[in-house]
Amino acid sequence: MLALKNIGEFVGKWFALIVVAAGGIALATPDTFAGWGSAIPWLLTVIMLGMGMTLRPVDFAIIAKRPWAMILGIVAQYTVMPGLGWGIAHALNMSPVLTAGMILVGCAPGGTASNVMVFLAKGDTALSVAMTSVSTLLAPVLTPLLVLLLVGEDLPVSGSALFVSIVKIVLVPVILGLVLRLVFPKFVDRIIDTLPLISVAGITGVVLAVVAGSASTLTSVGLTIVVAVILHNIGGLTLGYTIGTLCGLPKSSSRAVSIEVGMQNSGLAAALATVHFAPAAALPAAIFSVWHNVSGSLLASYWSRRPLAEEQMFDSAQQESSV
Repeated sequence: MLALKNIGEFVGKWFALIVVAAGGIALATPDTFAGWGSAIPWLLTVIMLGMGMTLRPVDFAIIAKRPWAMILGIVAQYTVMPGLGWGIAHALNMSPVLTAGMILVGCAPGGTASNVMVFLAKGDTALSVAMTSVSTLLAPVLTPLLVLLLVGEDLPVSGSALFVSIVKIVLVPVILGLVLRLVFPKFVDRIIDTLPLISVAGITGVVLAVVAGSASTLTSVGLTIVVAVILHNIGGLTLGYTIGTLCGLPKSSSRAVSIEVGMQNSGLAAALATVHFAPAAALPAAIFSVWHNVSGSLLASYWSRRPLAEEQMFDSAQQESSV
């Protein structure tokens, strides 16, 4: 178990480079991984099970103690990123399939790596965990509705089918993981340090499958997709922080909202795109998987060197201890 923990820490530290390397390998030898597409939902299911095992009921206490910050963050999550995805895709005149992929990324809940980034950024970690958890639990309802609203005019899509997919891929494994944490706490505590390794392996597998399945599309419009994804992510980070600040949240909470809004569950977006649209629709999600970990790490490093004012740090500590 110690060896697995050390490996988990290593791959967590070099996650972005590992995923970039995986994408390069898949692009160079697409036939090797061309048959992996059907495994994407299963890979994400395992990742979501691991996320569920990291949760505790106390993680949701912030909803009652600080509902304003929680509501503001969730509203920003499900308005800023869907709107940006739709706007950027149309501004760059992307194809309907790639536009659907951009919108799916925007309509996904918060990414699981965001909590670590918020912690490193000296942000409000309790708010971050709560936002990731609640946005994930709301995804079966909000993600299909937003996709229908923003994609339905260009491509046929079934809201009920999206709902069922998200319930199976996200909701069921997350709840199962939470139950396992409650029923078998000692077992989960023994394996919890290995969960980052499982997550990295799962996302790497998703990237391999997506890039291999749409290598020809990526080589023809790759630069456009990369630019779109970078604009999408940076726009989310910037607007998330701006909204938190303008609405009176302390800096620690604004940092949390920024990272939560800007970092998406791109694995879910890739799975939904593959199942309900086409392999090419998963390309924005695959590239987002790489980029948002790079930008999130850079932003966390920048903020970590800029301490909060003493009174804000005290307030944040008080909030953490009350949760």
